[in-house]
Amino acid sequence: MSLFVGTTYNYLELMTQMEDSLLYSRAHWVSKSLIAWNVDIGDCVCYLLASRDASLSIANNEIQGEDVKIKLEEDRAGLPTNVVEKFPHIGDYKALKLPTDLDVKHLLKCQLAVVIYDSDEKCRNCTGLQLPGVIDEFFSYNGPLGALFSEDSVSLYLWAPTAQAIRAYIYGDSTGGNPIQIVQLEEDNGVWRTNGPKNWEGCYYVYEVIVYHPSTLRVEKCYANDPYARGLSSDGRRTFLINLNSDELKPEGWDDLANEKPVVHSFSDISIYEMHIRDFSANDLSVHPELRGGYLAFTMRDSAGVLHLKKLSSAGITHVHLLPSFQFAEVDDQKENWRYVDTSTLEGLPPDSDQQQALITAIQDYDGYNWGYNPVLWGVPKGSYASNPNGPHRIIEFRKMVQALNHIGLRVVLDVVYNHLQGNGPFDEYSVLDKIVPGYYLRRNADGFIENSTCMNNTASEHFMVDRLILDDLIHWAVNYKIDGFRFDLMGHIMKSTMVKGKNALHCLTKEKDGVDGSSIYIYGEGWDFGEVAKNGRGVNASQFNLFGTGIGSFNDRIRDAVLGGSPFGPPLQQGFATGLLLQPNGHDHGSETNAELMLAASRDHIQVGMAANLRDFVLTNSDGKEVKGSEVLLHDGIPVAYTSCPTETVNYVSAHDNETLFDIVSLKAPMNIPVSERCWINHLATSIIALSQGIPFFHCGDEILRSKSLDRDSYNSGDWFNRLDFSYSSNNWGVGLPPREKNEKNWPLIKPRLADPSFKPEKSDILTTLENFLNLLRIRYSSPLFRLRTANAIQERVRFHNTGPSWVQGVIVMSIEDGYDGFPGLSQLDPMYSYVVVVVNARPNEASFVSHFLQSRNLQLHPIQVMSSDNLVKSSKYEASSGCFTVPQRTTAVFVEPRNM
Repeated sequence: MSLFVGTTYNYLELMTQMEDSLLYSRAHWVSKSLIAWNVDIGDCVCYLLASRDASLSIANNEIQGEDVKIKLEEDRAGLPTNVVEKFPHIGDYKALKLPTDLDVKHLLKCQLAVVIYDSDEKCRNCTGLQLPGVIDEFFSYNGPLGALFSEDSVSLYLWAPTAQAIRAYIYGDSTGGNPIQIVQLEEDNGVWRTNGPKNWEGCYYVYEVIVYHPSTLRVEKCYANDPYARGLSSDGRRTFLINLNSDELKPEGWDDLANEKPVVHSFSDISIYEMHIRDFSANDLSVHPELRGGYLAFTMRDSAGVLHLKKLSSAGITHVHLLPSFQFAEVDDQKENWRYVDTSTLEGLPPDSDQQQALITAIQDYDGYNWGYNPVLWGVPKGSYASNPNGPHRIIEFRKMVQALNHIGLRVVLDVVYNHLQGNGPFDEYSVLDKIVPGYYLRRNADGFIENSTCMNNTASEHFMVDRLILDDLIHWAVNYKIDGFRFDLMGHIMKSTMVKGKNALHCLTKEKDGVDGSSIYIYGEGWDFGEVAKNGRGVNASQFNLFGTGIGSFNDRIRDAVLGGSPFGPPLQQGFATGLLLQPNGHDHGSETNAELMLAASRDHIQVGMAANLRDFVLTNSDGKEVKGSEVLLHDGIPVAYTSCPTETVNYVSAHDNETLFDIVSLKAPMNIPVSERCWINHLATSIIALSQGIPFFHCGDEILRSKSLDRDSYNSGDWFNRLDFSYSSNNWGVGLPPREKNEKNWPLIKPRLADPSFKPEKSDILTTLENFLNLLRIRYSSPLFRLRTANAIQERVRFHNTGPSWVQGVIVMSIEDGYDGFPGLSQLDPMYSYVVVVVNARPNEASFVSHFLQSRNLQLHPIQVMSSDNLVKSSKYEASSGCFTVPQRTTAVFVEPRNM
């Protein structure tokens, strides 16, 4: 809101607005010489005011308390191109010129305001300023930050160009006691530094920052951790001075781990298994009680969970994606402070009762559970997962976890959350960056208040030192913890340039120089485009379409929604290709039968595009019988389905930690009257589409054993009870009570009868069968390189879809992948075993037959892995060469191969 400057005023209204106006920061100091403000100055006069002690105030249309008053002139040429490119959301603001001889660096430490005076020298409009533009121009910095260790000293470096003074409080212990030393840091061009003795190593420290804070309009005394902290105290209030290169922190063989990493020849060979550290072992009775839920559970070679991971690794899973494991809020690192609910009480309650969730939610902010998407410090392992959160234990144990996973054939992906932070302001215990350089790290809206579209405190990677902090953190985890990949939460809220620089920086790491082969590090994330960054509102962001050609992966929600139906934000009973759309209705109103037929055909097209790696330029025959590119297949809102340039830019999935588990969503969307065995088949069918698609398959931990969260759609804080995993395969956790009220109550009428019905709960035999079938899918994927083609051209040349056009057999997808022959013109040979592969997905509730003259007279036979399986359903699948007829039983995916003449 800006005030109209004219000849008459409503003075009472104006005075009220003026008294609040310093709380806003609607102007932007974008460069040394320019301020941008969305206001008409007219014939009035504009000034920049500054107060070192934050004494600016407004009363009776007069502003007072300034130390400095600088006249501004309007630049009729407007903002220059470089400013508009950096700040596209203010491209149409007025440009106000500053004098060329200004002492900018001194002014940036003050309370600042831009003021418009009329001819009577009355204040008609004023506002605070947003400073990132001018800060980047003067204080962009690439030197050392954090704690640096040498043979005889410890040095501290802190970037804080707006601070007026900074002291470091050095403590001998993690909590309590008086500081053993208080050191005044000295500033050099925005970087504050000090040198201390070697015996600081092993101590703890806190920064005291004297700085003007726009949220309070005061010069505040803030106490904060080091943004480049590498260790913490158990309460998270002090930074631990720890040298990560110390031999005492390295497990045996740590320095050789780079040479022992599981081999991944190409990113196309990756398959990802997503897991929460606490979920993995909190319920595993084969793990020592003191290790359950923590890093060291992964080192238990014969635990049920580790044995399960070994099965997955042997079958083909290459990467374990760990949900956030940096220092996050809302789980106390000190286990003795946790609260619990007696499990025996919960187990005695009915499966559809609301009492379980009431007991769990009463202590949910005081137990040991949270997914961790509430970052405090990005560069420190979370203390609650360590046996002791003080000292070096979290560092050593995190390294042991990575080492143990690598040794069983699994690389490790770290889930990073650079798009937001838990805390802000000068007093929040979780606030760090906003205490040290207020108003810089967190993205702000037109009024100067923090953007919260990600859920809280959005960060601004378009600012130089935010971008740098993210890049430094990636390198830190890769080099110091030998992380093999990074998954970016809400990646679309990060600038594309940051992502590309991050990828390039990681790929430049070498074993010789850094102890890491950075070229093998894969990065991917959520490329959703929404909030203030949508449509490049803050610069070119890392959204799905913008990542074309970067080699950075993004989650493919198109294939998920087509397989399951609707979206996580749509009607919960809306069906999809695998869950009965048209072919086995569940009572949801999908419109007329014709409309349901169109929806089913569209879902088939979307799935086929996804199975071809979601390639923008892949050509296929659509449901209208027309040859189209993947980008010409459209979603209901006209957005293209396909957006990738190569197979490793798509991460195909149907289930992740967000939203219901796969089994739960199937149980919700499939008809209520079908037996549980059919729900298990649907679960497997959906998984098979992901496992056999081109691109990178992604699986949520437990989908392979029918994991349930009792239909909880967002279990981020639902405790161990709703998130339980059982690697003894005795139970899938279905029917443990109505899920927590906060995110699920509106669906309780749908959920309650399902949980109450005992026929919905799988038996152990169902779980074991589903696991075997999942392992077989992985073995099939890795039995032939044809399922893992490396280029867009290879996919276009070799992958073909049949059963297309308007006369298709509804509910059936047929995909073939052709190999070549050595010494013959045309396609080169990739697979020494098979010359041709055909995948038939039958989502129908009954047997389906499909005749293809194109596939006639081939020597196709059921894949030997399926022939040897205990699944009698898939073993009944048939191919008749003379007619080209495939017959596949209900809700089954059959794979046929043509062996080479050996």
